[in-house]
Amino acid sequence: MMRVLTGVACVTLVSWGLAVSSIVAQPSDTRDGLTAIAGIRVGHHTLDSRPTGCTVVLTEAGAVATVDVRGAAPGTRETALLDPVNTVQKVHAIVLSGGSAFGLAAADGVMRYLEERKVGYPTRAANVPIVPAAILYDLSIGSDPTIHPTAECGYLAAQAATDKPVAEGSIGAGAGATVGKIAGLGRAMKGGIGTAMIHLENGVQVAALMAVNSVGNIIDPDSGLPVAGVRSADGSKIVAVRDLVRDTTLLDTRTGENTTIGIVATNTRLTKTELAIVARMAHDGLARAIRPAHTPSDGDTIFAIATGELADDVSLLQIGALAADATADAILRGVRAATGLPGFPSAGDLQGGAP
Repeated sequence: MMRVLTGVACVTLVSWGLAVSSIVAQPSDTRDGLTAIAGIRVGHHTLDSRPTGCTVVLTEAGAVATVDVRGAAPGTRETALLDPVNTVQKVHAIVLSGGSAFGLAAADGVMRYLEERKVGYPTRAANVPIVPAAILYDLSIGSDPTIHPTAECGYLAAQAATDKPVAEGSIGAGAGATVGKIAGLGRAMKGGIGTAMIHLENGVQVAALMAVNSVGNIIDPDSGLPVAGVRSADGSKIVAVRDLVRDTTLLDTRTGENTTIGIVATNTRLTKTELAIVARMAHDGLARAIRPAHTPSDGDTIFAIATGELADDVSLLQIGALAADATADAILRGVRAATGLPGFPSAGDLQGGAP
């Protein structure tokens, strides 16, 4: 098995009066994230007036899709139709957005973009685009919470969609993402959006795109070491989650102000029922990389799509397991590629820590 992951470069900068180092995404010469799968395009739109934005995944030819929601505070649109027992089988786009529930409006712009191109589910009167969406909470980032993604943002993100390498870090739905908020915003770090792909010798591709905005810490599953999360009181290291959840004086129990959302995709031919298993297994990767995960304060949501390009018999167990790996990889990439904000250092700004 070969994992194909995009590269990053580390740069040093001076910002807000502090010397910090930020990891900036550098797309490689090949499509090796979600867009490596034929028929998938990705576009971002990031607002200038506040750190927030949206990310659109276009599958205009249609892709079988389903969803698995594990967090207790989700914000979603059009997820009921993704139930395997329901009629509609394919989606034409999926939207990931900041802005809390306000950000669901971004899907309206994607609907308009697709309607103009006569893309959608055929009905007697018109083609109706099927555009599920999920949001994360970033209203606390920046000075004006009334600024959030709109329908126009979704339209612009759809216009920008391309099959070239996906930009990662503090862009699109990851622009205002933060992580490690279990002790409050004052000790959190910057999150972001990342993508990863696993390509097998038999042609099977499994990829993920994740916008990381968790209440929990980000952990590298392979090493067990922290990548980002709750900072110590002096800001010098990352505090162990196991200590935080045992300390009632530090625990921030407010709900609904976080959430990691994303998409896993495969080029294989799967039914909605089979994809539902893939989406469920993908959450294992989320739980490996984020601790704690699926909390009352998160609305963790993962969509799963299959383009059907590879029709040969495949192992559902294998695809689900790879989806979990790709999900964890994408989460790590999104956080490592993030650029710090005032009060929210990036993973590259902080060295060391405790697992």
